[in-house]
Amino acid sequence: MSTRHLPLTLPAGDAQGRARRLAGGPFDVLVVGAGVVGMSVACGLLRQGLTVCVADEGDIALRASRGNFGLAWVQGKGAKFAPYAHWSIDAAAMWPGFARALQQCSGVDVELSQSGGFTICTDALEYQQRVAMLQGMQEQMAGKFRFEALSGAETQARLPHVSPRIAGSTYCPLDGHVSPLQLLRSLFNAFAVQGGVLLPRTPVRALTPRPGQCFLAATAGQPIEAGKVVLAAGLGSAVLAADVGLQAPLRPVRGQLLITERTAPFLYQPTLHVRQTADGTVQIGDSKEEVGLDTGTTWEVLARIASRAVHTFPCLRDVRVVRTWGALRVMSPDGYPIYDESERHPGAFLVTCHSGITLAPQHAGPVADWIAGGSKPSAIAGFSSRRFDV
Repeated sequence: MSTRHLPLTLPAGDAQGRARRLAGGPFDVLVVGAGVVGMSVACGLLRQGLTVCVADEGDIALRASRGNFGLAWVQGKGAKFAPYAHWSIDAAAMWPGFARALQQCSGVDVELSQSGGFTICTDALEYQQRVAMLQGMQEQMAGKFRFEALSGAETQARLPHVSPRIAGSTYCPLDGHVSPLQLLRSLFNAFAVQGGVLLPRTPVRALTPRPGQCFLAATAGQPIEAGKVVLAAGLGSAVLAADVGLQAPLRPVRGQLLITERTAPFLYQPTLHVRQTADGTVQIGDSKEEVGLDTGTTWEVLARIASRAVHTFPCLRDVRVVRTWGALRVMSPDGYPIYDESERHPGAFLVTCHSGITLAPQHAGPVADWIAGGSKPSAIAGFSSRRFDV
């Protein structure tokens, strides 16, 4: 695979000095939203030599990037929609180069591990359904995707701490995980080093297309002028999309998570519902709730998540939980990403998905190249919101 999309180095020049000079704009591109999606796109745009401003509303935002599970995951994604499977698999292949480039630019290790991942099935029906789904995915991908269906005993041979009571598991060598917080830190550092201008605590309240192919973003303070605008604010993109002739039919789906105290290493590969981080804590999550914009937690759901984790890994029974939270996934009607440029106001883009970690290399690479002025990647031709018009 070509790696031309991966370098994040800045063209020659005083990046920090340029950022200071441009503090008042105008900018080539305004990115709305400083989560993983927005910052990945922004870093990719800086690589093109463009002047980039990122405006973010701050800690009042419904952040998905700080509350996600950290998986760079392939198995099951696009099982019923081949373009999404291809897009995710290609992202997984780009991750090693992307992580290296980020570390070189930012000095931060995102703790990428791609040693494969498991989905543990607790009963026979769940196992049968999972295997059937991945077999279909494997057949449609013509050799690009492969997985292993493992019995309970075979799973235990690879994951010694798994319970002998599980029904089995599926394993994909393409799967992995990163530290979401280290990834955000790395992206922010890289953005600053490359001369990007970050405006925290700056909610964009409205967007106005102006003559001459530029946009004016209204904030509580000084307006921001840019030649192009990228909506990457997750659920917050829905309100602004109509201002620039875009559709953002997004809804929140809550996920609740638990974090344990640090414990001795026992899980060296991630599973879909349990993973051990580089610092020894264990992250546990397994919920999808349609509860609107509620980011709270409930004892009922947390107890179910904990119960499944202990059923799967009995060694967790006496490990203390130190933190819990709820976070909102950004979901389109069919669950797949939306990548659009406005037909009415060219230069206005929407980039949104619920797999910002997995797809980060794509957003910093081909998607940023398209926004900068290149052709829209053929791989995402079917990801326009216009697919919901039929």
